[in-house]
Amino acid sequence: MNKINFPRVLLGGLVAGLVLNIGEVLFHDVVMNAQMKDFMARLRLPDPGTSFLAVAVILTFIIGVVIVWVYAAMRPRLGPGPKTAICAGVIAWLFACLYCGIINGMILQIPANVMIIGTVWCFIEYTVAAVAGAWLYKEA
Repeated sequence: MNKINFPRVLLGGLVAGLVLNIGEVLFHDVVMNAQMKDFMARLRLPDPGTSFLAVAVILTFIIGVVIVWVYAAMRPRLGPGPKTAICAGVIAWLFACLYCGIINGMILQIPANVMIIGTVWCFIEYTVAAVAGAWLYKEA
């Protein structure tokens, strides 16, 4: 009961990473497409290339695995289920989205409404991904 089932962490983490990657594509290419193009043009930045996208996708899958690992570590204390999964997702959101989003948004002068939309989107994305990944986790 105190052993983490790492194969299931990896399986659940890949599912969580897939949810996160789909959420990122929807956010950047559908929901905020015009704002992203305006932002890139304002800073005179080229569109992200293949190497950027590959690194972003891989890192997002790693975040998914970390979320499920945190869920597995929290589970003996908080119990299995969506409440614990959401807690794990919120922890990841605090570091990946809230902190980095605000700091980078201030440095890059991203409009407040775009930052708020992005932060809320990320919160939903991370909690849904955590629940999806945790659903596949079973104790060793």
